[in-house]
Amino acid sequence: MEDSPRILMEKASRILRKSIYTFLQNYQYLTATAAVLAFPYSASILLSQVFVPSSPVLPTVHNRLRILFQAAGFPPSSDFFTILSLKISQTISSCIFTLPFTLSFLLIAKSSIIQLLNQHKPNLPPSFSSVCSLYKPLLATHICNFLLLVSANATAFSLLFFAFNFLEGFGFSSPNWLLFLSAAGAVLYSIILANALIVCNLALISSGMERSSGYMAILKACVLIRGRTSTALTLAVPVSLVLGAIEALFHYRVVRAYHTGNMTSFPTALEGILIAYLYSTFIVLDTVVSCMFFKSCKTGSLRDLDSRYSYRVEIAEEDGNAYVELKNIEELP
Repeated sequence: MEDSPRILMEKASRILRKSIYTFLQNYQYLTATAAVLAFPYSASILLSQVFVPSSPVLPTVHNRLRILFQAAGFPPSSDFFTILSLKISQTISSCIFTLPFTLSFLLIAKSSIIQLLNQHKPNLPPSFSSVCSLYKPLLATHICNFLLLVSANATAFSLLFFAFNFLEGFGFSSPNWLLFLSAAGAVLYSIILANALIVCNLALISSGMERSSGYMAILKACVLIRGRTSTALTLAVPVSLVLGAIEALFHYRVVRAYHTGNMTSFPTALEGILIAYLYSTFIVLDTVVSCMFFKSCKTGSLRDLDSRYSYRVEIAEEDGNAYVELKNIEELP
């Protein structure tokens, strides 16, 4: 059961304050080590704005998706599916371009952050061996997250396919109905994808915090996120907006200079490096926020019907099976 908007904002602001405090407390390590580790991934994300539009991969993927949508019976005159196919094509092409950096630098950077925040003495930097020990479960979980996102997209498209063809069979094919269904489809697709991304992000943190990997981490994330989806969305929106603003800044300052032929100047290249470092710093901050949110979900308290006892929700694992366990904290007066 979701909380009221006021309680929701209080929880989100409390987690954000704690995350910023933790980030500042470990500022030297997070900005000098973790952000540098994430820098190649950030640079690849930003450089994909330059190389992906001119690469042969984008038109190939776009044509395949357009043919797939037409074969599925989606209306070709709908602007929603035209924009959706283009955005998905750009996302797939960008993921292909950044895949080597995602599976190496990004996961190693996240491993270093999770290991720092999960150890008994968080002020001490983690060792290289401890960071490398987290890489394998994070990699397995990342692969399972990819399969989950593919399944979420397939589910959304299946629902849209049945909805459009079902209503078209009943004669609802006018432009007004098409516009209404496109808007409803955009909302439905956004909700499904947002929930899938939240579960994937929490599963990646869970695999590092508890050394569980693959489907088990996703299962734990699904249990932990129940009743906290709105809080997770509230926490994800500010960082996502900042990352989007940094991408827009890179496009305005660097990509535009590249297209006009001024990319060879040293100040522009230095500005691009600084923007990429700023991007990696906010990726680090986003990981810290996710870790604090995971700890909040892990130790979230519940009360019984009489409001006399306080409990702590924990996800336990035994013989490869995960189950929810409630531990009594204290009896309230």
